[in-house]
Amino acid sequence: MFEKLVEIICNYVEVEPENIKPESRFMEDLGFTSFDFMGMLGELEDEFEVEIDQQEAVNIITVQQAVDYLEKLSSEK
Repeated sequence: MFEKLVEIICNYVEVEPENIKPESRFMEDLGFTSFDFMGMLGELEDEFEVEIDQQEAVNIITVQQAVDYLEKLSSEK
């Protein structure tokens, strides 16, 4: 799931895949704007066939937190 997320992240910001680490923060380290982040969440919903709760999404700061959240949603399907 991490690799797929990295691929999707690269669609939104100009960052080399090898520079995206689990501890990378979307806004501070990867240069996401809130608009980019919300767009990415929509794509993640389509890609992983999950529904992301907007209230919980605001707590996702790092790439690893996004992976953990997506894995949790996928396991609940």
